[in-house]
Amino acid sequence: MDVEVVPEETIVSKIYLVRRKKIMLDKDLAELYEVKAFRLREQVKRNIDRFPVNFMFRLTEEEIDLMVSQNAIPSKQHLGGHLPYVFTEHGVLMLANVLRSKRAIKMSIRIIEVFVKVRELLLTHKDILLKLEKIEQQLSGHDEKISLIFEYLKQLEQANQQEPVVKERKRIGFKRNSEV
Repeated sequence: MDVEVVPEETIVSKIYLVRRKKIMLDKDLAELYEVKAFRLREQVKRNIDRFPVNFMFRLTEEEIDLMVSQNAIPSKQHLGGHLPYVFTEHGVLMLANVLRSKRAIKMSIRIIEVFVKVRELLLTHKDILLKLEKIEQQLSGHDEKISLIFEYLKQLEQANQQEPVVKERKRIGFKRNSEV
């Protein structure tokens, strides 16, 4: 499959959030780069000095269990029976340099573009969430004020019901003969 033909949704579906970092599994990257997963891991081990912890790390059993329980991955068998390497955005780029194939370089560029779009989407959603939170805070203040107005209206209604009915009084002042 040509690199340009790989839909963004396919790449996005292979990006996970672990340790507050967006990462991709070695197995998924191998599939996208069209290399065998063991070959990818082999190249990483040969060039381990190119992959500091903020570029690549291994998942723990607990992290794998969490990913399985959240249905991010179907099962532990999906990972091939080992603790997978995971790569951050920078690790994906470095991986293309290590694999040295045209496919890996093109696919890395495509993946980086998707990472950037995901980041932009998250920032957009963050802005929207902040605006909604601000509106909610304003409305919560209005709720209290509206409740207070209703309370005053109830008090006025009760006061009107408690006032005695005033009888008609005799007029004071000058009276005509016909009014007496």
